[in-house]
Amino acid sequence: MNGTYPHPIVAREGWPFLAIAVVVAALASLLGGWWSLPFWLVAIFILQFFRDPPRAVPGDGYTVVSPADGRVVAVEPTRDPYLERDAIKISVFMNVFNVHSNRSPVDGEVRKRWYNPGRFFNAALDKASAENERNALWLHTSAGADITCVQIAGLIARRILCYVKEGDRVARGQRFGFIRFGSRVDVYVPQDATLKTALGDKVFATSTVIAELPHRG
Repeated sequence: MNGTYPHPIVAREGWPFLAIAVVVAALASLLGGWWSLPFWLVAIFILQFFRDPPRAVPGDGYTVVSPADGRVVAVEPTRDPYLERDAIKISVFMNVFNVHSNRSPVDGEVRKRWYNPGRFFNAALDKASAENERNALWLHTSAGADITCVQIAGLIARRILCYVKEGDRVARGQRFGFIRFGSRVDVYVPQDATLKTALGDKVFATSTVIAELPHRG
């Protein structure tokens, strides 16, 4: 998969929604004058929701960056249910005002991908990790560590999009997916990783470092 994303301002997933909203608002302006204001507000909301700004990538192959914009709602030792290992889980909750483009947290290879249908609880709740619709990626990093990155649908979200497959190589900050209208991303890092974020922190996809992988060997 090419790491160069050709649409860095408005995500391509939003084009149909934005086009419909602008056409409806324009027609409302022609027919109703100032009564069209609510339609333009909807168009502006859609534009901000699907914005997808370019980001500078910090660090090196040992750096783990945030895969999403939002607020850190969990930093805790737990069991990684995908790789069946003890790990530290870092969870980022995205509300409807955050950028919803998902970026790879590390440099590495996609070793496996899992999709689990599920329910649609509020993504800020911890049970969302186990019960909501989700898509998980096992990423084996260039530093020799294993990371699990999980896209989780939320209360309103009804579509998880993932554009990488097993065998693909990804780079830190590379766009790999999108979740529509409110959601969460969990990252499972090794127990001996050095955490760079804490509960309640506001983070930004690609530009915020959330952990550093251990230097082994």
